[in-house]
Amino acid sequence: MAPTFVTQLFNSIADTGRELLDLRGDKKRNNSIKGLCRDLLTQKGEASGMALARDAVAAWNTLTEEEKLDFLYFLNEEMAPDQVEIEKAVAAYHKQADAKNYKALSNAIEAPRQELMRRLNFAPGGTAAIVAMRKFLVGHLRSNPELKAVDSDLQHLLSSWFNRGFLTLERIDWRTPAVVLEKLIEYEAVHEIDGWDDLRRRLDKDRRCFAFFHPALPDEPLIFVEVALVKGLAAAIPPLLARETERGDPLKADTAIFYSISNCQDGLKGISFGNFLIKQVVAELSAELPNLKHFATLSPIPGFMRWLNGVQGAVAGMHFKELREVRDLISEKGWQQNPEIVEKVKGPLEHLCAHYLVNEKSGERPLDPVTRFHLGNGARLEQLNWLGDDSENGMKQSAGLLVNYYYSLKDIEKNHEAYANERKVVASSAIQSLAK
Repeated sequence: MAPTFVTQLFNSIADTGRELLDLRGDKKRNNSIKGLCRDLLTQKGEASGMALARDAVAAWNTLTEEEKLDFLYFLNEEMAPDQVEIEKAVAAYHKQADAKNYKALSNAIEAPRQELMRRLNFAPGGTAAIVAMRKFLVGHLRSNPELKAVDSDLQHLLSSWFNRGFLTLERIDWRTPAVVLEKLIEYEAVHEIDGWDDLRRRLDKDRRCFAFFHPALPDEPLIFVEVALVKGLAAAIPPLLARETERGDPLKADTAIFYSISNCQDGLKGISFGNFLIKQVVAELSAELPNLKHFATLSPIPGFMRWLNGVQGAVAGMHFKELREVRDLISEKGWQQNPEIVEKVKGPLEHLCAHYLVNEKSGERPLDPVTRFHLGNGARLEQLNWLGDDSENGMKQSAGLLVNYYYSLKDIEKNHEAYANERKVVASSAIQSLAK
């Protein structure tokens, strides 16, 4: 994509800043990323600061993995809050809790790395570099838990910079620039897109795709949702993805099925966009197609088989022996194509899955992450779908089971409040009956 006017302007300012730094003899300065960051924090001029920020961003982009990790430890150690200053500020605030001491305490608590990131963010490409920095950090956090404070600070800043007020919702269709379409193929996380022909089907007249974008990352979708416009509640994925199926008339559809939601940026992990996305897409579709009366998902159940394989005793009213027999039967490859096995396991698996979705908890919230997401958005658990996804991944995750979450426009806020305040799992009578 061609540089925007703002990017060109910032580069021009940075060029001027570099000339000023060179005139002051700064060519002899330490041009390592650490040296550039130290200088950036002490620089007062906007032009010279932008020049240093641009140089630091360029330096980050050339680092090896080992050097990137070393830089994150630099942020953790040298750019951490000063404990002595914090203690002084706390003592002063305890002595006199006024606005002046409150401000001093706030300044002492904030790590210098936060101000460093704000200044880096002024550079052309600065936002993308910081998102990439956090992506790298998230990927190494498990083996380097001492960097959690750095991760917390980066997530805090990115949550502010990527709040809903800065995002734009855009419809993706076949006229969307190829650079963005390529990203959809790359980032699709639920049902893999098998090349351009597959993507074309997903963007056809009876399909919709919407994504959130941020002005600092114009070619990078943050999250996108794929929608099928159909009649009735969809129960299986293959008919929605099949390229040879007859194209429907969107003006005759009565239901919008959200069948795939993909987060695209690992560097923005923990920053939620999906709740805003679904509600805004519902509003967009309602305005475009007043004939749509129902809005629902066709969702995976990613934790079901992991939970089922971990059960070590009786559960959901089933003896462990019966449970073990079911597990043994579905451990055979291709079991879903054997009618005898299907007849034996269908009832028990549907019962166990409904129990898992409704009753199994992590703390007070549902154990399944997709359930937490949709109930938190105000949906209700509507319908279990037997062998709705018989792909390899679908069988591995949930024995092929899929679930519909239904978004009733008149009940969304009521359901959300029930879940947020009471942790109530709002479910249809059919799901409740299966879960007993």
